[in-house]
Amino acid sequence: MRHTRPFLRPGMTVGLLGGSFDPPHQGHVQISQAALRRFGLDQLWWLVTPGNPLKDHPPANMTRRMSAARKLLRDPNIVVSDIEAQLGTRYTAQTLQALRRAYPQVRFVWLMGADNLAHFHQWKDWREILDTVPIGIIARPRDRISARLSPAARIYGHARVKGGNSQCLARLAAPAWCFINVPMCDVSSSEIRASGAWLSSNDSG
Repeated sequence: MRHTRPFLRPGMTVGLLGGSFDPPHQGHVQISQAALRRFGLDQLWWLVTPGNPLKDHPPANMTRRMSAARKLLRDPNIVVSDIEAQLGTRYTAQTLQALRRAYPQVRFVWLMGADNLAHFHQWKDWREILDTVPIGIIARPRDRISARLSPAARIYGHARVKGGNSQCLARLAAPAWCFINVPMCDVSSSEIRASGAWLSSNDSG
């Protein structure tokens, strides 16, 4: 199967939401649509990762996850991408370096949940990530406390952007990060797998 990379105009703002999407669900859709609005993004990419270095068990077959994600989405501004597999990158910092080389005139924003910020300092080259692109953090109100007390939040406290200025985030020079509160539906990929509705084995789909 031949893969093509999306066309992006110079000056576009693109949010990057990485994850295994094992499986994708309405919660992913909800936070993506909120991020598009609140951060003033032109596009948002779901970066379906070949595997998460911080997880012990491999996700389901890549083709199956990509197909399920595309069936779920109806918003033309949200793109399902396997570009990490195309680029051969394993870590976020590597992916960002490659994307910025491929699209030098595009403004990228890394997106993640507040739970990820809590252990962000465990990511490989996490300081490089913060120093490379702005970061949009999507949180439930109850998730904010542990995230705000995290090493990354404390060390980069000077770079925090107030939620009221979230629309400006993509246009700011890194380091810059911003919390937005988003009501989220009570569903998770792990719960769906546990219910038996989605097999997490590496089958061919």
